[in-house]
Amino acid sequence: MPFLTPSPDHHPSRRRWLATALAGLGAAAAVLPAAAHGPTRQKVVETISIDAPADAVWTRIKAFDALKDWHPAVAESPADKGSSVGSVRTIKLKDGGQLVETLEAFNDAQRRYSYRLKDGGALPVTNYTSTLTVTPDGDAKSTVEWRGAFYRGHPNNDPPPDRNDEAAVAAVTGVYKAGLQNLKQLAEKK
Repeated sequence: MPFLTPSPDHHPSRRRWLATALAGLGAAAAVLPAAAHGPTRQKVVETISIDAPADAVWTRIKAFDALKDWHPAVAESPADKGSSVGSVRTIKLKDGGQLVETLEAFNDAQRRYSYRLKDGGALPVTNYTSTLTVTPDGDAKSTVEWRGAFYRGHPNNDPPPDRNDEAAVAAVTGVYKAGLQNLKQLAEKK
């Protein structure tokens, strides 16, 4: 009589396996939110309009070692291979701090370069990448965009106030704003 034979879905060992699997999934779901807590990728984008042609502004900033020439906080910015991809720039800040960055992309025609900061520098960030772009705004004006993405300086939960998300965003925003404001002043001098 077929109705007396238990189906494979009702076999006791299959039921135990299914109950164990569901219990395991429930335990994993309870742990996941706690394990997922940690730093999130932060982004900063600053732009400025400059009353100078894009080519003139790009000429002023395009050399990877030229940061010292337009950023007010930078004392020195030598780059070991100039503006070649892979070049390493060692930035010495006027306040005594230091940053080491590697050029990852350089496009003269698009007036853009991207670089990566080696962790452990003067900024409270990790895994920091940035792109600097100059675009024309008509014949006599340009827009400069400085964009960065990074994690806070303290990768674990409960970071100290000087290495949390807010500190990281504030530091990068400050660097970008100071640099772009000074670049604008220099580029607009007649």
